[in-house]
Amino acid sequence: MGMIQICGLGGGDLEQLSVGLYQTLTNYKGTIYARTIDHPVIETLTAEGVTFQSFDDVYTAHDRFEEVYQTIAEQLIYLSKASDILYAVPGHPMLAEKTVQLLLAEATVEVEIIGGQSYLDDLFRAVKLDPIDGFSFLDATDLIREDINYHQHLVFCQVYDQMIASELKLTLMEDLPDDYPVTVVEAAGAQTERIETVPLYDLDRAVTLSNLTSIYVKKPEESLLSHQFDYIRQVIYRLRAPGGCPWDQKQTHESLRHHLIEEAYELIDAINAADDDGIIEELGDVLLQVLLHSQIGEDSGYFSVDDVIRTLSEKMIRRHPHVFGDVTVSGEADVIANWQAIKAKEKANRQSVFDRIPKSASPLVKAEAISKTITDLDEPAISVNEALIAFRESDTNQKEHKLGALLFALITEARYDNIKSDVALESYNQAIVKQYKDR
Repeated sequence: MGMIQICGLGGGDLEQLSVGLYQTLTNYKGTIYARTIDHPVIETLTAEGVTFQSFDDVYTAHDRFEEVYQTIAEQLIYLSKASDILYAVPGHPMLAEKTVQLLLAEATVEVEIIGGQSYLDDLFRAVKLDPIDGFSFLDATDLIREDINYHQHLVFCQVYDQMIASELKLTLMEDLPDDYPVTVVEAAGAQTERIETVPLYDLDRAVTLSNLTSIYVKKPEESLLSHQFDYIRQVIYRLRAPGGCPWDQKQTHESLRHHLIEEAYELIDAINAADDDGIIEELGDVLLQVLLHSQIGEDSGYFSVDDVIRTLSEKMIRRHPHVFGDVTVSGEADVIANWQAIKAKEKANRQSVFDRIPKSASPLVKAEAISKTITDLDEPAISVNEALIAFRESDTNQKEHKLGALLFALITEARYDNIKSDVALESYNQAIVKQYKDR
């Protein structure tokens, strides 16, 4: 097995190569393998008699970049079985080069990095960015929205073509205004260096792109990030911090209890009205309650919203083994059964089957939960007819209790038909209101 030596060609023309690296390339007796032939250094060295063989055909043979990089790495490993080889990549081998990382991770091959110049210094100069201000360096070919940190300056490399630029544009437009200025940097540090700032919506149309193209996005103002979770978290913090709002500062878990119930009912009203704008607003009000309670917990030193989110995330993963584990389900019934079994195991220390029913719930909600629990235990339930007869035959002292039994029987009957009693009652309430509203 031979050695794979890897060198970087820099981000621009021949002047960016060190003398030592230039001599290594020009004195090399065999064929130099290049990830891509599309580089000004290769063009110049080819004219001087250096022989290159590229892997550009691999790009056209695969639809996904992951497959491209894996194939190139596999071919290089195969070639190295016969002799030492030299592999050349744009820029620096240790900067945004997936093929290099794949080779370094392969235990059966010896890899040596022999140099190259990163183009980042020239890019920082070109866009007048001091990296001490913080920046994120991201691969545009392997980008997901969650990876983008808008609290720092952003540099996207490997914006090869219009397709990648279009995907990058659409991803950025999820968070930034359509006309947000972005800077296109071509061949940073080379004589052919080109810098052009365009509105975001024009990124994939207004400029010429190549494998030497990077995109710089200046750190946006905080006001443009008001849709992100960190922003509203800071808003709530400021409301309760010294110098904040007197009302928010004096709130406690206890004082906010009724607000959560009110906001939940207002959300239900918006859902019933199929009012999308109302749903958005009322969901925000419910989230406000979650954030206020979390901030109160953090101010008291007991917990924070991070604990709330962590607990929820772990619960969702734990209770969905058919999604996050190796459990197989055949339908919704299996999902519900698994959920209940896992939930019961988590709550094994409860002393009663009724302990999981919220004590603060309305009597109607409690009755539905109790009815379901009794049904799960295969306990017999009183029928509606039996409960109605008992109510009619009861004396004054028993009327209230017997009416409760009748209502409970009706709720149980409704459950068998998959009818939510509170929804059914509200539906009838609204029908009566509508019937008499003009009288």
